[in-house]
Amino acid sequence: MKHIVVNGLRLEYRDLPAADDGRPTLLLLHEGLGCVAMWRDFPAKLAAATGCRVIVWSRAGYGGSQPYAAPRTPNYMHREAEEALPALLAALHIERPILIGHSDGGSIALIFAGAFPSVPLGIAVMAPHEFVEEVTLAGIRAARTAWETTDLAKKLARYHHEQTPQVFSDWNDTWLSPAFRDWNIEAYLAKIRCPVLAIQGEDDEYATLRQIDTIAEQVPGTQLLKLAHCGHTPQRDQEAAVLVALGAFVGRLSPG
Repeated sequence: MKHIVVNGLRLEYRDLPAADDGRPTLLLLHEGLGCVAMWRDFPAKLAAATGCRVIVWSRAGYGGSQPYAAPRTPNYMHREAEEALPALLAALHIERPILIGHSDGGSIALIFAGAFPSVPLGIAVMAPHEFVEEVTLAGIRAARTAWETTDLAKKLARYHHEQTPQVFSDWNDTWLSPAFRDWNIEAYLAKIRCPVLAIQGEDDEYATLRQIDTIAEQVPGTQLLKLAHCGHTPQRDQEAAVLVALGAFVGRLSPG
């Protein structure tokens, strides 16, 4: 594991080298309870499938990255997309990445692509959110029950260590707060200029397929992949199909 200082915070990241120097860099953005380690071996499989350099990092406050000092607000994904992510790209000297985001990470990728339309070569989002649905809130309430009644805290502690209670409460409390109910990033979609691949499971416990349909309606040329027998984590539930789709998407954006 490597570390880099971004905006004064020490962040962990994993850097898998490219098999082909002519290929673009893929940057993975994790979910609301995720981190580098929670991607498991998916980054390595993605690197093998695409020949690309793959970078996966833990946002501040997650995994082995340094905690952030500012309190969590309903605009936390905007802050990640418009402040933290540009600073990370600058620190790593990456100019035209392909962003691959899951859940919160997918939303952050969409905000970034709308805020900086000339930067990403493309974005692939898995189970992203553009607005809050009742099914989303029901899923997050169920996660809170699991936190209180099962060994979820112990499982998350394997990845987030002493930061685990903060990681969970910041995510859960923010999404369930009245201030977050009107959260919406659709205004960013019309500003996106790069190719988009949007992937979602038909059995997603946190969202309806309306989430990725909305992207396709507002970003011309968006490619949709709706996966049967798949929940909120396509890269685990339907790993082979996701790797094939990402390989094809990256291939279309790569020279040669």
